[in-house]
Amino acid sequence: MFTKTRAPRTIFLYIAREFALTFIVCFFFFFAIFFVNQILFLAEDILQKNAPLMQVLQLMVYAMPSFIALSIPFASLVGALLTMGKFSSENEIIAFQASGVPLSVLFVPMISLGLLFSIGSFVMNDILLPIGTINYGRLYRSLIFSNPELELEPYSVHTHQNRVLVTGAVSGNTIDTLLIIDNDSEGNRRIITGRDAELLVDEDDIADLSLSIQSIFSHSYSSRRPDTWDYADGEQMIYRVPLQDLTDMVMRPGAREMSSVDVWADIQERRTRFAQRKHDHQLRVSELAHTARAGYWHAVQPGQDVLPGTVRTLRDDTRAYREQADRTLRDGTLQVYEIEFHKKFSIPFASIAFVLFAFPVGLFSKRSGRTVNFGIGLIICVLYWFLLLGGQTLGTQHHFIPPFWTMWFPNVILILVGLVALGIRIKR
Repeated sequence: MFTKTRAPRTIFLYIAREFALTFIVCFFFFFAIFFVNQILFLAEDILQKNAPLMQVLQLMVYAMPSFIALSIPFASLVGALLTMGKFSSENEIIAFQASGVPLSVLFVPMISLGLLFSIGSFVMNDILLPIGTINYGRLYRSLIFSNPELELEPYSVHTHQNRVLVTGAVSGNTIDTLLIIDNDSEGNRRIITGRDAELLVDEDDIADLSLSIQSIFSHSYSSRRPDTWDYADGEQMIYRVPLQDLTDMVMRPGAREMSSVDVWADIQERRTRFAQRKHDHQLRVSELAHTARAGYWHAVQPGQDVLPGTVRTLRDDTRAYREQADRTLRDGTLQVYEIEFHKKFSIPFASIAFVLFAFPVGLFSKRSGRTVNFGIGLIICVLYWFLLLGGQTLGTQHHFIPPFWTMWFPNVILILVGLVALGIRIKR
């Protein structure tokens, strides 16, 4: 029999060891799923286009932090459910309670490891993920320079700077049909269509992607002269696309590729600019209201003839005021950055919410506890991911939803369900 001083430590290490071993197995399970998905993506997008194998392997390494950061919380959920299911189905929970060990003592090692897993996931998500994404972009950029056909996907739309390329079927280095929307040398909008566009490889000029287009037809127009347009046709045309334009899209970091500190600094800057925009808008509304009010009082002065032009001006001033007064200013980019900021914390620290949910739910397990709990864990993972993506979509489209709740709502639901389950279990 253990002494009073050794018993809690022994129980802590026993439960922590069981949870850690189960977590490792579950982690490799989810890691394998995400890893295979990444392999399939690279095989379809890069390997089949004869990219160097070593660089493809490097891309896989740089992409690892993204699915490691996701594997840790999901492994915490399933691992905690399986651990508690084992204890419950083998009557170890009853043995602990019969020995006078309260559930709180059993809960401490579970939540301690949950916190440790959350910190590890946060490090992956906030430090290694931005580093990996930046290096992934740099390597992919070099791959585009050496293999420009990586960007020539069939039946797709590519937007690069001020040009749009719409491709048809692609066979090797040849595009069956191609549509290009860009600006000509005079800044006029231009549309070019052609067939059998072949990618030309020029070892002396690696800064541009050159396309030899057959049977071309070009149509251009100017917004300053909408009633006029120019067209031209020809048998062949050499069209150049600066590779810098293609790679800038890959290298441009977004909120996901930034650390939480950098995202927060960007949010503060955007909030300041948005506040200034709202202040300027309020001043504009006040000026329009003053103009409309002054015009009205001038029109109704005694002895003042109301001319048709005065009525028209008053109507226009009133309409301009109402349009500005009813206008709601929004900053979609600010909303996206705030959502991504909360996402950087909600996903890693979902491990704690998962443990708070799994500990009481796992106590209800019977003889087939491991199998049932494994199924429950997978279902909860899918529902959690669905709620997370749904919240991100709703938060992006509807700005009245606070960014905090779009990302933390699934965690709050899990914690509440876990507390209810714990209350029911204690009463039993």
